[in-house]
Amino acid sequence: MQVTQTLHTALETIRRGGILAYPTEAVFGLGCDPANTHAVQRLLALKQRPADKGLILIAADLAQLSDYLQPLNNELRERVQATWPEPITWLLPVKPEVSPLIRGYHDSLAVRVSTHPVCHELCTQLGHPLISSSANLAEQAPARDLISLQTYFGQQLDCILDLPLGGRDKPSEIRDARTGEIIRPA
Repeated sequence: MQVTQTLHTALETIRRGGILAYPTEAVFGLGCDPANTHAVQRLLALKQRPADKGLILIAADLAQLSDYLQPLNNELRERVQATWPEPITWLLPVKPEVSPLIRGYHDSLAVRVSTHPVCHELCTQLGHPLISSSANLAEQAPARDLISLQTYFGQQLDCILDLPLGGRDKPSEIRDARTGEIIRPA
């Protein structure tokens, strides 16, 4: 496992199919290339997370998510875009061909356009979204520091991007875009 403060090393980890721990708005996230099935399977195994739950994709902008989402009507698009740059994750209609490893057994996909500088830059330089799942084992508190990351995952992560978290106390709120229901409060 490599601990770094350089975006270049983190990007190379993702491009090689590795698992990266990186700072988000409130906690460390675990990420990988959503198009790399082996990396997604490995991330799920590391977290001990059931595949049927699905994962979150973060992106630099809504356009990066177009390969994963069904076309949005104006009402959904406006509802979602009105809340960003706040760290709100939305459940949006997913294309049926998206892997169940990413969407779980759902007809929607959890997505967020992140303005956290590290997340935004990772997605911008990759040119595509990034898996974003809180850095924790199932049912444990998300990691907020290097010690927690190492306690949970030991040497199993390929790289930790050791840069500051955003100023939020809790992971992002999750809302269903079709119903407006809050699935997970902030």
